[in-house]
Amino acid sequence: MKKLIIRRALPRDARGIAKVHVDSWRTTYKSIFSENYLQSITYESREELWTRAIPNGYVFVAENEQGEIIGFSSGGKERTGNYPKYNGELYAIYILQNDQGKGIGRQLVNSLIEELKSDGIHSMIVLVLEENPSKHFYETLGAFEIDRLEDTVAGKEVIELVYGWKDFSQFYN
Repeated sequence: MKKLIIRRALPRDARGIAKVHVDSWRTTYKSIFSENYLQSITYESREELWTRAIPNGYVFVAENEQGEIIGFSSGGKERTGNYPKYNGELYAIYILQNDQGKGIGRQLVNSLIEELKSDGIHSMIVLVLEENPSKHFYETLGAFEIDRLEDTVAGKEVIELVYGWKDFSQFYN
């Protein structure tokens, strides 16, 4: 990979983030959710979501040398209150399939961690579908499974794994 830029997302990035979000869902979850469900997720709905989210949270993008967004991460305070030893959360991270395995995810998570640390947050969780083929990515970054949750997504019963970093010194940078 030549020139990669990791930076805070700006409101104008909502469309590019939405494209990565939808395209990544369609490739990552193609063997988990129905084609009809995956096709029902629209760029427009995700763009609206990210237009609202960017000004209110920590969202980072990875831009390739052509200035195209090829990945993103978002996070902030842990949302459920169910994990008192973990006060931060990685809400989402997606990278286009052709750009995976190049260290971009690690850089996106690291950028989020640096931002969380500046707010006094030093631990974090992430929820990931047990069937997600990329779930081991979190283990390679030093996270370990702390919980398993049953949920229903798109009418399908799924198991969500909760991975955690007790403190960011566990993050394998």
